[in-house]
Amino acid sequence: MLFPPYLAADEGNTFLVILFAFLGLIALILFIFIARFIGLYVQGLLAGAKVGLLQIMMMWLRKVNPTVIVRAKIMTVQSRIPAMSSKDLEAHFLAGGNVLNVVKALIAANRAGLNLDFKIATGIDLAGRNVLEAVQTCVNPKIIDCPNPAAGKTEIAAVAKDGIQVLAKARVTVRTNIARLVGGATEETIIARVGEGIVTTIGSSDTYKHVLENPDNISKTVLATGLDAGTAFEILSIDIADVDVGVNLGARLQADQAEADKRVAQARAEVRRALAVAQEQEMKANVMENRAKVVEAEALIPKAMAEAFSAGNLGIMDYYKFRNIQADTEMREAIGGTDTEKGKGRD
Repeated sequence: MLFPPYLAADEGNTFLVILFAFLGLIALILFIFIARFIGLYVQGLLAGAKVGLLQIMMMWLRKVNPTVIVRAKIMTVQSRIPAMSSKDLEAHFLAGGNVLNVVKALIAANRAGLNLDFKIATGIDLAGRNVLEAVQTCVNPKIIDCPNPAAGKTEIAAVAKDGIQVLAKARVTVRTNIARLVGGATEETIIARVGEGIVTTIGSSDTYKHVLENPDNISKTVLATGLDAGTAFEILSIDIADVDVGVNLGARLQADQAEADKRVAQARAEVRRALAVAQEQEMKANVMENRAKVVEAEALIPKAMAEAFSAGNLGIMDYYKFRNIQADTEMREAIGGTDTEKGKGRD
């Protein structure tokens, strides 16, 4: 033997100690692991919604919250609704859905006598809609203000045929239509359609007095147009909460139009005045031009007389007679103050 007998016995004891320590560690880990989920197992077992302990452990390994699944299973059993399998609940959890919200919605729908299937509920939940709120709204209708105060508007403004502005505020009572919840339009569409209907109804009224006397005609007309088509809601009633008179837009528009026409007329008159001034200046220029021609023509008379003297066609006595007549004419014009002199003085 290479080693003494006592050394071999010590090695065997050490191996057994290590083995028992390893097994003890594994047992401790299993105990802690089982103790972590034993409470959920017992809870489900006592509630009649048995979920296997191994199944709970496998949920944890698959990154599924076993507490949520067990609670949902207990809720379905205690509420006596058609039970969903743990695999279906796990699949919805892994898809990112709110399992407890879906189960609560199914319970509320079952109590209210609504036909809501698990697949439809999970589809609504995965689509981003709050399925529990939808069921609650279906049972307890909600009221939507039109227009939406959150958008910064408190009243809908419309103008009747007589030009008077009417301010209205409506309250729309709706309930969720489960069948149209997936793919149906939201509250914003309802608000927009109701607002459009109110504007159209007021605009078709002959006078604002008809609107003030019978505000219920607005709600009746708007409600009859089927505004909830293609939406996730069913409109139960449209109530006009407030009707008020705004400004006289017709008179304001007429005043603005009159002011615009006035400015156009003033512009046209200014154009005509400018044309008249230009024409006057042109006529003055023509007068001056003609006077220049007259002066030029008169300047040729002495030259012509000189030529007549040279040619012997004009005698000295004829010239004196001409000068006497000219002087006599100037004297008479000076005494009488003729229009010609006055005109020259003015010029």
